[in-house]
Amino acid sequence: MPGEKSLKTVSRAMKTILKTKEHKGFNRAIRKQWGVFNVGKVLLKTASIGGFRNNLKAIKEFKTGSIAANFFIALWETLGDREAIIDGDKRISYAQMGQQVLRLANALQDLGVEKKDRVACMLYNSAEYFECFYAACIIGSPLPAVNWHLTGDDLRSTIDLRKPKVLIFDEDFADEIIDYKKNMPSIEHFIMVGGSPPDGIINYETLLSESRTTLPKTSFIFAMNPYTGGTTGSPKSSNLYDGLSYLLSELAEAPRASLDEYVQYMNRQFSYLYHYGGDKIRDPAGKNIRTLIPTPMYHAGTAAGFAPCIMLGATAVPMRKFDPESYLKMVEKERISWSFVVPTIIQRILGLPDHIKKKYDLSSMHTLISAAAPCPPEAKTGINDLFTAQGAKKPVFHEYYGSSESALLTLLLPDDYIENPKRIYSVGKPRCGDILVYDEIAKRKTESGKDGLIFGRSVATMSLRYPGTEKKLKDSQRFIDGKEWYDDGLIGHQDEDGFLYLTSRVKEMIICAGVNIFPVEIERFLFMNPKIYDAAVIRVPHPDLGEIPLACIQLKKGETLTEKEIQDYCKEKGLKGYKIPQKVEFYKKLPRHIDGKIIKRDLEEKYWEGHERLG
Repeated sequence: MPGEKSLKTVSRAMKTILKTKEHKGFNRAIRKQWGVFNVGKVLLKTASIGGFRNNLKAIKEFKTGSIAANFFIALWETLGDREAIIDGDKRISYAQMGQQVLRLANALQDLGVEKKDRVACMLYNSAEYFECFYAACIIGSPLPAVNWHLTGDDLRSTIDLRKPKVLIFDEDFADEIIDYKKNMPSIEHFIMVGGSPPDGIINYETLLSESRTTLPKTSFIFAMNPYTGGTTGSPKSSNLYDGLSYLLSELAEAPRASLDEYVQYMNRQFSYLYHYGGDKIRDPAGKNIRTLIPTPMYHAGTAAGFAPCIMLGATAVPMRKFDPESYLKMVEKERISWSFVVPTIIQRILGLPDHIKKKYDLSSMHTLISAAAPCPPEAKTGINDLFTAQGAKKPVFHEYYGSSESALLTLLLPDDYIENPKRIYSVGKPRCGDILVYDEIAKRKTESGKDGLIFGRSVATMSLRYPGTEKKLKDSQRFIDGKEWYDDGLIGHQDEDGFLYLTSRVKEMIICAGVNIFPVEIERFLFMNPKIYDAAVIRVPHPDLGEIPLACIQLKKGETLTEKEIQDYCKEKGLKGYKIPQKVEFYKKLPRHIDGKIIKRDLEEKYWEGHERLG
């Protein structure tokens, strides 16, 4: 266990990372993105905001939450006129955003919000989302971000799981929220963004206009409090804020690790900001990263898209709704250099007509990050081909493997697959955490190239808790040689260089006549077919073989295919035996979660009525 934090113990732990390439790279990224002269300005402003005597006392007692909060306020003031957010027609500077954040922070405290009280939000990607996130950070309030696709009891129970004191929501969701208002007893104040709220609901814009920009009672916590799940069951809530905040905040719970180990993992976690180009990207006008955000900000993976805004002073361009041509248009218009997407977005962009894809100058893009679901290798190379053909100086595709619980574990960089093209099939190697591929039968680590269960260890897993569902934590923990690992339910292997290759999810693996079949392999071949828009392979029961693969197909508009034509296509491309889908069904639209994962339980349900699943 880490024991009590103090200036002495933290200083000792920090010495272990000062000379690491991760620490040096992150410092280079800070200087590159802030500007060398701004580094000193931020530190001086931070010291002056809280008062030198108070800051010195806080440092000695290592109660640094107020200093961390004041640091971000100082950063926004220092960046001043730099564009912070481009939200439709609104172009908001860091100074303007900082003023709005202070107004909201003071307003929330006036409503009775105290540190560690939760402020939930149900908002589209928008300037208001950033304001809520930052205000929650500087007053020490976790921010459960609610999936605005949920409705009815799912929505009510998801919100109630975290027992927030305040709920901030967009006017589009007013009817749904008002219907369930009485069934969310923890919420003392409902705040609506936009429109004219009914009685009992506070208007967001009015609330801020009547508030003030003075310094609130600061007490920092990194406010990310994402929900996880939704493709295989009801959403759960994980406390990502503890793992990311412990070093900076007295509010965060201690990790299940030594302080030295925690600091090393923390250092590695944020190294992706330099691995992905934070020390190289520099917009010719803004001198910073410009990030386009098409995936919902309530989704934990999207943090990889807006983290440069938090840490590096990037300019955020949130998209309220994704459209593939609009995405390319925004890359050109706003000189986008960084973006987090899911594989479905890549496939939708590649599915555009050639004359549309060739319309736009994409030369500004440096870092296109994909995660959350398996990305077919053909999509990875295809998006690289598109962006380089339209002006990008080198391949743009980056990838990571991680989850809401583990944060980032592996990274795949262009230099990796340029050096060895086979690595394009991987999700990178452990850079932000550690991976253990485990043979549960032999009770040992697997050899290179051999599939096993994938366990992860990171700054997030050592602090992971599921408030309200403690059994979930126990079910996901694995203790091997005295270390705790997180089991994400995945199967895969590592090569001799440590690169990780994902094979399947444990719950999706098909056992056909004793043969293990991995749906992702079949899906890869299906996506090669130019007539197929979307595809998923599921397991269905068979009286003799146990389970067989069934291909669920969504064709492109105007295209036709038969079951036999799809089976013949798979054979021609190299699939053999039981891997060839024995059945094919056609759908107008396949159910996908917002993170790009197919919701296979919805597809499988009708086939398993009256049958017992094998796993």
